[in-house]
Amino acid sequence: MFKSLPAKALTAILAGAIMVLAFSPFDLFLLILVGPAILYWLLLNLSTQRQALLIGWCFGFGLFGAGVSWVWVSIHVYGYTSVPIATLATLLFVSGLALLFAIQAWIFFRFLRQRAYPWIGFIAVWVLFEWLRSWFLTGFPWLLTGYAWLDTPLSSLANLLGVWGLSLMTLCLSIAGFQAIKHRSTAAFIIALALPMVAIFLPQEWTHTRPDSELKVALIQPNISQHDKWDRRLLAPMLQHLVDLSQPYQDHDLIVWPETAIPSLYFQAAPYIEPFFAQLEKRNTTLMSGFPYMTYDSRNPEIRRFHNSIGIFSHGDGVYHKQRLVPFGEYVPFEDQLRGLIHFFDLPMSEFSLPEDTELTLNVKGRRLAPLICYEIAYPELTRRSSKQADIIITVSNDAWFGDSLAADQHFQIARMRALENGRWLIRGTNDGITALVAPNGDLVQRISREHAGVLSASVPSMEGHTPYQRWGIWPTLLTSLVLLVIAFWPGARQTVKDNTMAS
Repeated sequence: MFKSLPAKALTAILAGAIMVLAFSPFDLFLLILVGPAILYWLLLNLSTQRQALLIGWCFGFGLFGAGVSWVWVSIHVYGYTSVPIATLATLLFVSGLALLFAIQAWIFFRFLRQRAYPWIGFIAVWVLFEWLRSWFLTGFPWLLTGYAWLDTPLSSLANLLGVWGLSLMTLCLSIAGFQAIKHRSTAAFIIALALPMVAIFLPQEWTHTRPDSELKVALIQPNISQHDKWDRRLLAPMLQHLVDLSQPYQDHDLIVWPETAIPSLYFQAAPYIEPFFAQLEKRNTTLMSGFPYMTYDSRNPEIRRFHNSIGIFSHGDGVYHKQRLVPFGEYVPFEDQLRGLIHFFDLPMSEFSLPEDTELTLNVKGRRLAPLICYEIAYPELTRRSSKQADIIITVSNDAWFGDSLAADQHFQIARMRALENGRWLIRGTNDGITALVAPNGDLVQRISREHAGVLSASVPSMEGHTPYQRWGIWPTLLTSLVLLVIAFWPGARQTVKDNTMAS
């Protein structure tokens, strides 16, 4: 069965693609166990390193091709790029991501397949490569396997080890489970069940509510079309729309407008919004909004830099600048060579820069909020460092770039995991959905439906204390993975290729 290389390649693509059904909006979480087991089985039944590279790449192509196909929407629909070029660009992006799985598969085949415990090595390498993907070339920590467990009883492991621990648990269940069933291995059975048993008996709460600490918040969802957002002729009516939605909520402590809700430099927008900000100042109401912020380079004052920022515009002050920018969406790698080739490389938001320095929390009436802009919420360690100093997590986004695709649901699932990992309430303000309030256990408390204008009003408690994950971060999971790798590499623990093939 599946003896030919093309059949194995197709199986690898399907195995990667089926994993996407484990994430939101499908949430068929048990399917997350299928893909790794199939990839492991395929790699045991190959004969050359070149085949391992191909099968690993096919698996990654299936996962990312199905899971992040929404990139095509932003390039074609909102980047005004033709279908052939948008398709080619998306295929190149997905193919590039798949290279990481190709390297991962090659390392396993080259160094671990002939060891006595190849399954232990496979687990370790997978987890280490998820970590690598979170920072290599600025990182793309999307579709981490641990996210699939968010709405299950095992999600409490995220308090202890974060999404990284849930990924480790996934691989142990999948690969050690495969080994335990196939070979009736007691050691594999114990490893498969160790982390799920830990998760079941973990405390449900690690942080607690500060007394008299509720913040009354209004999250404004304007639902402005991405086609209109950067049209200077529509600046005044768009800002007035935000003001009109916000007017009834001047009695709240905090009003939140989403990412780049002010789609211009402040001096251009000031005539339309400053009168409303003055009203809020009199009412002691804080308004926080996303907007582009201009600074001058400290080493060369003639160079202007633009930042994707969120700032306080009434009853307080403070600005946070985005620290993780989206390649091609917010900045263009190899800018001199790519600018002007296609319209997508000249989008209005594609000239942002990383800040030289930024505040990590914003203060609202004595509460410290950890701000994260859009894509940043996907970075577990970035969120952990900010929320460790904060009482509430706030994230603003504009998923209109991706239309009615999987992106918004995947993004929201990621945001909910950050609340769970850090034991903090999370407020999420977006342009067209999903604007929501998330509890410290990751549960959805309140939300606004997608693709319509509205306001979410809620009282949000401040939290204090820290989860174990906030204290230790990814290090326990990394160390565990390295220990597993040492066990897999233990001197003298080798098998022949023939033995491994038969064992599969």
